[in-house]
Amino acid sequence: MLKETDRPAQAGAEPGPPAGARSAEAGRRIWLAGLLTAALVLVLPQRAGAQPSVSVQSAELEVRDDPEPGLYLSAQFAFEPSPAIEDAVRRGIPVYFAIDFELVRTRWYWFNKRLASSALEYRLTYSPLTRQFRLSRGALAQPFDSLDEALATIRTLRGWKVAGRGPAESGEHLQARVRLRLDTTMLPKPFQVDSLTNRDWALASDWQPVTIAAASQR
Repeated sequence: MLKETDRPAQAGAEPGPPAGARSAEAGRRIWLAGLLTAALVLVLPQRAGAQPSVSVQSAELEVRDDPEPGLYLSAQFAFEPSPAIEDAVRRGIPVYFAIDFELVRTRWYWFNKRLASSALEYRLTYSPLTRQFRLSRGALAQPFDSLDEALATIRTLRGWKVAGRGPAESGEHLQARVRLRLDTTMLPKPFQVDSLTNRDWALASDWQPVTIAAASQR
């Protein structure tokens, strides 16, 4: 008589994989999962940390009569472009930086009244043919041999006329603010789409107060 353990295998049944093979397959899956996790750990912090930073170190508004009467802004910015921004420039893609300015009259009994607002735009390009960078501001353009030299010009703003003398002569209390940002709306469409989710393009300072010279605040 056959015992339970001596029963023959049923006809047509296929033997399963050896225990060693199953163990090897499980080990391979664990190894692949660990490799994927390590890759994510390495990549994600780098992407999150690639966000460029920009700050307004100083900003002053003063009345001048030369070259023409008005209120003139001088400011110093600090920023470094992300690798994505620098790569776009070196590939010949125009990149635009904007400096925004606002001047308001403060009113204790109502909302502040905006007296002036201006935007100054820089266009930065690179020519692989001449290996030079070109920075344009309105009708003016200047070539540079290095990217650092071009960016240094953007970082230092001197004597930008933002308004006439009228606000300074009104005898009212004034407040001014300024910021610098990368104008992503001027990028080619594929880059505009990428900038919506990629923090590499998020180069913009907060609005910062502007010191108004005593002669301008009467």
